[in-house]
Amino acid sequence: MRFPQALTSSLFALSLACSPAAFAATEGATVSIVHAQGTTAVPKNPQRVVVLSPAALDITDALGVKVIGVPKTSAHYPAHLAKYNGQDYFDAGTLFEPNFEALSNAKPDLIIAGARARDAYGKLSEIAPTISPDLDPHKFLASMTERTEQLGEIFGKQEKAKEVLAAFNAQIADVRKESANAGSAMMLMVNGGKLSAYSPGSRFGFIYDVLGFKPATTFKETGNHGNSVSPEFVMEANPDWLFVLDRDSAIGRKEGSSAQQVLDNPLVRKTNAWKKQQVVYLDSGSLYIAGGLQSYSLLMTQVKQVLDKSKTQP
Repeated sequence: MRFPQALTSSLFALSLACSPAAFAATEGATVSIVHAQGTTAVPKNPQRVVVLSPAALDITDALGVKVIGVPKTSAHYPAHLAKYNGQDYFDAGTLFEPNFEALSNAKPDLIIAGARARDAYGKLSEIAPTISPDLDPHKFLASMTERTEQLGEIFGKQEKAKEVLAAFNAQIADVRKESANAGSAMMLMVNGGKLSAYSPGSRFGFIYDVLGFKPATTFKETGNHGNSVSPEFVMEANPDWLFVLDRDSAIGRKEGSSAQQVLDNPLVRKTNAWKKQQVVYLDSGSLYIAGGLQSYSLLMTQVKQVLDKSKTQP
């Protein structure tokens, strides 16, 4: 059967549009991503993705992104990310030292690194396009939003990104309704029996900066390790709320005293927080190891519960 010339031309054009070459052109599209280490042209909808940053993994997991490899040898994933300890994901090294041989053999088309692997960025970029979508504690909410939207754009998950961010912001609004009148707060980390306190604008300043708790005290330094304080300092600051992160528990260290044991002393017992039973032990693994969208959502759920409970106390 002979087709009319116009129809033959149309069929030929259609066959070209459906050819592997045409698909390759579509799949070859890239998006320019500005991140902590610079600007990188990233392939859209990459299929072989390695995530070295637990915070980024927290976000990609929330978006429903499939990955092939993650750090395992030094990562203690919190419960909501525990599946990544399984055999479905190859071991990409540690949080600080990627396994370059394993990464090269895996042939990823995108590596999502982070602050802990900062020194390895150059070598990682030689294997595949690499980005470091770190969160900025000085503008936490803006950077969380930006990173989630960027990852949504890379993976074609823009609508999902809008959905999870809307839910996240709704949680913030709910907590802020109560936090403004809840009294003062102090964010503490217990590490090896020692105490560190965090200010607004610091690594764990979320309690103040986003959730709206009034800080019981402030510090000039806002570094990752906080400010060393004593039980006497905590007593004198006299917060109404103590939010506590147990670093030893977060990294799986079993020796030494727990955060509960360290804080159970005569000086801390004099604080309003202790007297009102408003010492809140946070999910340390989620916050310290991961610290992404889902981690902070879980934190807000916990904070909302204790705020609601405090309203029923005499």
